[in-house]
Amino acid sequence: MAPPPQPAPFSKPWLSYQDQVALLQQRGLAVADPGAAAQFLSHVNYYRFSGYCLAFEQTRHCFHPTATFEQIRAAYELDRVLRDLVTEALEEVELDLRTTIAHHFGRQHGPLGHTQPTAFFHTFKHQTWLAKLRDEASRSRGLFVIHFNRNYQEFPDLPIWMATEVMSFGVLSWMFSGMTRADQGTVISRYGRQPRDLESWMHHLVYVCNLCAHHARLWDRVWSIKPRLPAGNAWQPPLLPGNDRLFVTLLILSSMLRKCPALSAFRNQWRGRVQDLLDHPPDAPSARDLMGLTADWKNHLSWQ
Repeated sequence: MAPPPQPAPFSKPWLSYQDQVALLQQRGLAVADPGAAAQFLSHVNYYRFSGYCLAFEQTRHCFHPTATFEQIRAAYELDRVLRDLVTEALEEVELDLRTTIAHHFGRQHGPLGHTQPTAFFHTFKHQTWLAKLRDEASRSRGLFVIHFNRNYQEFPDLPIWMATEVMSFGVLSWMFSGMTRADQGTVISRYGRQPRDLESWMHHLVYVCNLCAHHARLWDRVWSIKPRLPAGNAWQPPLLPGNDRLFVTLLILSSMLRKCPALSAFRNQWRGRVQDLLDHPPDAPSARDLMGLTADWKNHLSWQ
């Protein structure tokens, strides 16, 4: 068997903003105002901008004949607003999950029941999870954490209703995955989903949350961590083309927001803003397909 090819040394040169614009033009991109384009690239890193170029290319580094710099910049601006909208919904869903899990777990197992491995499924790596939670509590500078540390000997263990306020979304998702089926059942009764579905959805939403936190591109991204699709025609083709594009995430957020009575007004307003934005998709070939949107996506049961 032949040995694998050895990596080549990196040889790409540093380019000024003006040279970056010239490189895009050499690859077939029309630029109406090179000066404005260079100014934009001085704010948005060329490497970040190149990710938005993908939807406007025929092959890598070869643009469609009608592609313009202004079209790609518009896609960037749409994605920035979209990321803000997704972040808003994620925040509300995450807060609801924190409250629901803390309320049930505290009632069922007591304030510090989460520190006991017997409160979780027997295969759960409880000590590893608890060590991570204790580290997050120790690093927290929240006033309620400082107060607890000064007054109670259990620190860095916190009552579950405090612990869920300092743990990351990822650690919360990890906790839910380790809960017993009985405990999971009480939580999922709020959202109307099966345990494996909600577990997968939380894992996916943590991934999307991290993308948003790093200002990553969303609109045409193929998800690396895909959510499990529930049973039922609404979550299968042709009503839902797949589980690897933006649309499935919008449906998950919408369906979870619907189960939170306090968020009824927010959900209606949020859906309207998303629809207004996506009514004017990027001017790229197959833009709606890249987002996983169907022709009748606004009438999907989980969106309505």
